[in-house]
Amino acid sequence: MECGRSDDGDWVWVRWPTEAEAMEAAATEQGRWVSAAATEVDEQPLKVVFASPAEYFTDAAPVGNGSLGGMVWGGVSTEKLQLNHDTLWTGVPGNYTDPEAPASLAVVRALVNQGRFADATAAATHLFGGQSEVYQPLGNVNLEFGASNQAYDSYKRELDLHTATVVVTYSIGAVQYTREHFCSNPHQVIVTKISANTPGQVSCTLSLSSQLENNVTVTNANEVVMEGICPGQRPGLRKGDSNDVTGIRFSAVLGLQIGGNTTKAAALSDQKLRLDNADWVVLVVAASSSFGGPFVNPADSKLDPTSIALNTINRARNLTYAQLRAAHLDDYQRLFYRLTIQLSRGLKDTRGSLTEKERPKGVGEEIRTSADRVKSFSIDEDPSLVELLFQYGRYLLISCSRPGTQVSNLQGIWNQDVAPAWDAAPHLNINLQMNYWPALPCNLSECQEPLFDFLTFLAVNGSKTAKVNYQASGWVTHHVSDIWAKSSAFLKNPKHAVWPMGGAWLCTHLWEHYQFSLDKDFLENKAYPLLEGCATFLVDWLIDGPGGYLETNPSTSPEHAFVAPDGQPASVSYSTTMDISIIREVFSAVLLSAEVLGKSDTDLVKNIKKALPRLPPIQIARDRTIMEWALDFQDPEVQHRHLSHLFGLYPGHTITMEKNTNICEAVANSLYKRGEDGPGWSTTWKMALWARLFNSENAYRMVLKLITLVPPGEKVEFEGGLYNNLWTAHPPFQIDANFGFTAAIAEMLLQSTQNDLYLLPALPCDKWPRGCVKGLRARGDVTVNICWDEGELEEAMLWSNHRNSVTRLHYGERVATLRVCSGTVYKFNRGLKCLKAWTLGK
Repeated sequence: MECGRSDDGDWVWVRWPTEAEAMEAAATEQGRWVSAAATEVDEQPLKVVFASPAEYFTDAAPVGNGSLGGMVWGGVSTEKLQLNHDTLWTGVPGNYTDPEAPASLAVVRALVNQGRFADATAAATHLFGGQSEVYQPLGNVNLEFGASNQAYDSYKRELDLHTATVVVTYSIGAVQYTREHFCSNPHQVIVTKISANTPGQVSCTLSLSSQLENNVTVTNANEVVMEGICPGQRPGLRKGDSNDVTGIRFSAVLGLQIGGNTTKAAALSDQKLRLDNADWVVLVVAASSSFGGPFVNPADSKLDPTSIALNTINRARNLTYAQLRAAHLDDYQRLFYRLTIQLSRGLKDTRGSLTEKERPKGVGEEIRTSADRVKSFSIDEDPSLVELLFQYGRYLLISCSRPGTQVSNLQGIWNQDVAPAWDAAPHLNINLQMNYWPALPCNLSECQEPLFDFLTFLAVNGSKTAKVNYQASGWVTHHVSDIWAKSSAFLKNPKHAVWPMGGAWLCTHLWEHYQFSLDKDFLENKAYPLLEGCATFLVDWLIDGPGGYLETNPSTSPEHAFVAPDGQPASVSYSTTMDISIIREVFSAVLLSAEVLGKSDTDLVKNIKKALPRLPPIQIARDRTIMEWALDFQDPEVQHRHLSHLFGLYPGHTITMEKNTNICEAVANSLYKRGEDGPGWSTTWKMALWARLFNSENAYRMVLKLITLVPPGEKVEFEGGLYNNLWTAHPPFQIDANFGFTAAIAEMLLQSTQNDLYLLPALPCDKWPRGCVKGLRARGDVTVNICWDEGELEEAMLWSNHRNSVTRLHYGERVATLRVCSGTVYKFNRGLKCLKAWTLGK
């Protein structure tokens, strides 16, 4: 028998479940939430809605299965289904070492020690590595319907987050056409069904195309194969038209299933298929590449992408559309319905409608698009749009990062350009980390697995970089990477490039994963070896500095510069606040991990225990803000987009409201000083920081700031905002803020440490006075449901599938202590009194 205790001292006794009972209860609970969530579909539709075909990339609707992605444009006379595959990159494995770097490092360090920061910045260019490679688009499925001269009406295109399906409907005369698109993870294909409400009305010409070098073949009347190759070098490095390096080969296969007694299908000029008079057609698209991992040269790869794609297509074509869709829904909804959320302003929502002027031509019915909702948000502040954006972030993460895929890049997996902005590469000084912020609190932990695979690859290359470039042990990686796990510094201004903390920041995700899951096998076999290698480098990287402290030298605050005491602009100095904050976080994770694993007597642990007290503390500047650099330099850009010096509060944990009141005051001052403007990812980072300060008003102000419509294809006067398809803007498009928004909303509703749960810590009560969230995750392997009314907690439930632990439950000033027992659900009222406890699943 075990028990839980509320704040009034009452004990509730429950029987300890057997292991079999706990497993059965967990399965029952999973099924119950899927069932319950499914009943809410009609009540809370989660749809991204469009009233016209896409004109720009950011008008199209994204689908994906982790590796294969598609953008549905929804044209009427012609349709473009844009394709991406996560392994299509320029280049080959690289050499990320520089034997001349140690000498350059010594010069830079000497200049920093002399206070010659501008000279040190100039000298730091000798620490640059090469450029990263570039993410490439796969191509398009092109459909020509021959309806260019025919008027259409009743057009609607919508992405349904409940089913991960894009549906396009419109009418031409008396015939209503429907297209349904989804991307299946179980079968690794994009599926499109085109149908009409009248038999024999589906006719079209189909083809495949790509901006990359390719060859298209129609193999029979219902199959098209496209074979191509990525550039062996990024475009800027090519000399003339020569490119003698073999790049990644790829294949895409389009297969058809056709229905109808009068259907005709034929090949046209070996390049296209022609389909006439079908009742319906199902298009199945598969893609593959020769990418065999970051250490395999494409020229040496034994993978045959065409055979792989054909086998995938053949397996899928043996199934009906209904079977493919059922498998897709079962897989997707198993993840998506782990978490449901409802927010309300307490009054019946007033839904506007398009005016005649706003309604697109040819549209017979009034459609309130998602873009309309964004435009009106500053007036109506519709909480259901916040729900939609929150769940959209979860949808996008499910769609672009699954076990076994590549890591989510700067655009997830969706890209239309051979030269995308910032190469669509993973940037390790905030953007890649933000992509995975919602994975744990928002109940999508397996979506984070590609990040850990990527870390494993970075450690291999990074150990060589550490040894050669820095004459250090362990492993290191810098600011920008790519599919080849580039670990060396970037090739740009030192304020971007000279930052060997990318791998260390990523390593904090390893300890976070353990804290949420309490998976000791993961900690021992995956996380700790990577943490150990990272910390080993950091111990070597730290050197003696002024005042008896250890320092990092050279050091930058990502992408930010300062004015040196001599009045010159510079970016390289020593011991930036972010450097030290990340190191403190990693060292803490290693010590705690070692304690769990019984490895506390190693030399590394001893060295960390010696180093920790010698790390410089966070300093407060003359204007009562957090100092960004070790010295109180003049800041030439006080509203800079990065918030690196505030890392210790979020996503770090070394600054807390309870333990660091003065520092938190300085953090708030820093946020005010930075201002509210900035790219989307900066806005959502500010949301999360204000939430950690329990400041609901300012967190919500950032919500308002982000929900601003960005005109597609136009130069805008502001940073941040949302495109028509609700992707977040830098601008241009970067996906990180979609994920940052979801994570920040979760922080507003629930925060946790290993022993503390904070309910509704930054709830904007006047904006969302009523609401309910089910399935949020907390550290300690705890799942939490919270409902509130009239701005006050109404009910909370929590449970864990793991070990016993003592948890302090916080709501405002109230605190209750609870012994959480594995397999038991606890229900609390607003006074944090435990009303009931029962075995999970009962």
